[in-house]
Amino acid sequence: MTDTEWQKSSFSGSVENCVEVRTANGTVELRESDEAHLVIPTTHAHFAAFLQAAKAGEFDHHA
Repeated sequence: MTDTEWQKSSFSGSVENCVEVRTANGTVELRESDEAHLVIPTTHAHFAAFLQAAKAGEFDHHA
């Protein structure tokens, strides 16, 4: 990932509205493409922990 270049999730496929991520000024930034003016900055460590938890299913809804 290069600085300032937004990347779309590979799970989005051809869907227009998706989560995008980039690195900028040493941080990771997240946004939803249909709300591009709202950017959430975080650290690389926090983003890595979030991805690990998501892959482990920690955010899956269980009825």
